[in-house]
Parts: sequence; structure tokens; C-alpha cells
Amino acid sequence: MSSISDAEKQARIELAACHRVLAHLGVNDLTYNHLSVRVPGEPDALLTKQGTEMFDEVTASSLRKYSLDGTPLHDGPPLRAGALVIHAGILQARPDIHAVFHTHTPANMGVSSQKHGLLMVNQHAVKFYKRLAYHTFGGFEFNMSQRAPLIESLGPHRVALLRNHGALVCGRTLGEAMVEHQFLEMACRGQIAALAGGAEVTLIPDDVAAYGVTQVTFEDAAAAGAKDWAACLRLAHRLDPGFAT
Repeated sequence: MSSISDAEKQARIELAACHRVLAHLGVNDLTYNHLSVRVPGEPDALLTKQGTEMFDEVTASSLRKYSLDGTPLHDGPPLRAGALVIHAGILQARPDIHAVFHTHTPANMGVSSQKHGLLMVNQHAVKFYKRLAYHTFGGFEFNMSQRAPLIESLGPHRVALLRNHGALVCGRTLGEAMVEHQFLEMACRGQIAALAGGAEVTLIPDDVAAYGVTQVTFEDAAAAGAKDWAACLRLAHRLDPGFAT
């Protein structure tokens, strides 16, 4: 990575760390799903993993760099499928967003398939009160025709549940996306657990949820999830410092 800027090198290290931490936390779907980040100083370029890698194989140097139109800025094939339709599409349409996470977990697939969507059934869910979009499944994201409907569904939001599919979490920073994804995953796991026994559940009232979201939502992007993001980076180094190479 000697020929890249210091800012891009740091972005590569941090994005690789996200892959390793998510894998450690059980967010795995073989070689599928992508995490991406806009290249610092290059607003029309992104970094994302190779389509053949699992999350726990990603390193800073293995990440690939593309223009938002899908043109590779390295030797290799162009960006394709979900990485092009979802990641490049959102980064192109939303200059306020700098990181995009798309995952499939049993919990987020489960809640995305429930008609009522995410319920205010636990405090992790409160973070997404009135901040969550939904997108109807229209098939695998192999075609560019699927990009515009997804962006329309996302609207002004940064987090969405993709019906019968999974989760989409975007951030103004990579750290914000990482921490928001974990909160959403915990909210979904908690909801699946609460509903699993078939017993009646207690929902957090709307007025309490409306107050609670103001307590955990930050207008300052740098402050959003800052302490947890720092902890995630420490965890990645403990798991395997080789991710940063």
C-alpha cells in the first residue's frame, strides 16, 4: 500500500477491521454481502472486498478500489451485482453517506420478513424509532433497474430493512455504520427472541421511544458511536493484527 495516500491507507485498515469484527460477531454469509467506504479525498471512488473473500479473510491490501460507475481502479474485473447496484448506487446518490453495510443474518432476515417490521420491543430498537426505511424485495440485485427503487425506498434515511432479504446500514462515517449495524442486529435478535415463545410482549410506548431516540442519536457524525467504534478497532487488533497489512 506504499503508493496510496495516508488517508486511504487508514480507510483500508478500518474497513478491513469492520469485516473482521463482524465475522467475529457472527455476521457471515460465505462470500456474500459487502461493506464499503468512500475513498477519502476521492468522492467518486469506493473501497470494498473482493467477491471471492469471506469477511474473516479481508485485509487492508486485499480491498479493491472502484469508481462509482464500476470501473476498477486496479487490475481486475469491473464492479458488479450488489456491490454496483447497492453500494456504488447509494454513494453516488447520497453525498452525505460515506459507508454502506449490507448484510444477511438470521435475525435481520427474520425481522425484515415480519409484516410489522422492527418493533419497539427492546431498547436497542429505540435507536431506530422513526429512522428506519423498508424496501420490498424485487429479486437479487443483479440488474441496474433495481438501483432506483432501492434509493427511493431509502429516502432520507440511513438505515433500512430489505423485506425478505436483510439489512442496509449507511453511515456518515465508517464508525457510525459499524456501531449502527450492531445496534440494529441486537434489536433484531432481541425481537426474534421475544416473539419466539408466542407469549404476549410489552412494547415501549411511542412517547418513550420518541424521547429515547433523542438520547442516543447524534447530529455530530464524529460523535456517533465513537467509544464503541474505538473498542471495535481494538478488538480487531486483538483478534488478528494481520488484517491491517
